[in-house]
Amino acid sequence: MCLEPVLHNKKSHSHEKPMHHSEDSRARVYIACRDVLKGESAASEIRADTKNSQVLVRKLDLSDTKSIRAFAEGFLAEEKQLHILINNAGVMLCPYSKTADGFETHLAVNHLGHFLLTHLLLGRLKESAPARVVNLSSVAHHAGKIRFHDLQGEKYYNRSFAYCHSKLANVLFTRELAKRLKGTGVTTYAVHPGIVRSELVRHSFLLCLLWRLFSPFLKTTWEGAQTSLHCALAEGLEPLSGKYFSDCKKTWVSPRARNNKTAERLWNVSCELLGIQWE
Repeated sequence: MCLEPVLHNKKSHSHEKPMHHSEDSRARVYIACRDVLKGESAASEIRADTKNSQVLVRKLDLSDTKSIRAFAEGFLAEEKQLHILINNAGVMLCPYSKTADGFETHLAVNHLGHFLLTHLLLGRLKESAPARVVNLSSVAHHAGKIRFHDLQGEKYYNRSFAYCHSKLANVLFTRELAKRLKGTGVTTYAVHPGIVRSELVRHSFLLCLLWRLFSPFLKTTWEGAQTSLHCALAEGLEPLSGKYFSDCKKTWVSPRARNNKTAERLWNVSCELLGIQWE
């Protein structure tokens, strides 16, 4: 299962995300992932099932800003249009660690990586409008808090809460991005995919056991992809830009996720950490 962003170009998602929506021969789908061999395996299956040869794999490590910039540079050189960006990468319950850039891992992969990638590709999205950005979040955002005084978890670290904080960051990023994209033809949505049978819990032995025990009651990866696909493809969602979706419908978010001042401050801090200017 590929955990990285999925890019869709009509001229020119988890392994399951493009599966039933790449059948249109006009659609070119990029699976941008850390493990290229797994990505190629998924792409081969998708191409065989959909008869669409335009499913491509590219290297992208969301924990490394150099990799993000290299991917974006290569993509922009290849493609003149970009209609859908699904920011689908995620890590969960990681022991405390920092990336090569010095960021706490949950913050880096789940938030900052998506933030930077979207920034680098936004010009192409605007040129291709109407276009959409879908950000994978989680119901776990309800337990999250943006701790600006200890954003990297250096003073106190709990890996469960680190995940929740990063998922709240996804919702706040979506909210602020929607505000800044008004009038551009680019809209954005945050998504809770549901509790899905996936490799996301691989860092927790206990959760791996629970996942196996309750596997019949969890969503399949195909089911988990449906809300992302709904936000990427359904007609008439433009007035709901910036909203949070679960089970293919808009749903409520935590009070912290509705705080415009926090969203704007997180935006500015993210720009500072990444060394970018984003008006």
